[in-house]
Amino acid sequence: VQLQASGGGSVQAGDSLRLACAASERPFSNYVMAWFRQAPGKAREFVAAIRRPGSSRRYSDSVEGRFTISTDSAKNTVYLQMNSLKPEDTAVYYCAVGRPILSAFDQESLYGTWGQGTLVTVSS
Repeated sequence: VQLQASGGGSVQAGDSLRLACAASERPFSNYVMAWFRQAPGKAREFVAAIRRPGSSRRYSDSVEGRFTISTDSAKNTVYLQMNSLKPEDTAVYYCAVGRPILSAFDQESLYGTWGQGTLVTVSS
């Protein structure tokens, strides 16, 4: 499986962006697709994840209520709708796919396939 992320860009604080991550094929019969991000000079951190089939989701505290993760199974694509963006959301966003259990959605070591990253820059 290969992942292709897109949708990054430069926006103002308060604006919205939607990231997309297309998988070259359906990853597994059941899987989790996630978004992580890495800000300059910082470690990569968990943002959001969703399990398919079903719709179990998890969000980091920093994006809860502002970001929404969703999927289009027919297109093998996961989206990250980002609203009310803040300068601290500036980072390279990576999508990933794996099969972690719900309580471990935020563990990047459990994701075996990663996309190339897309840059989001939020200015104040």
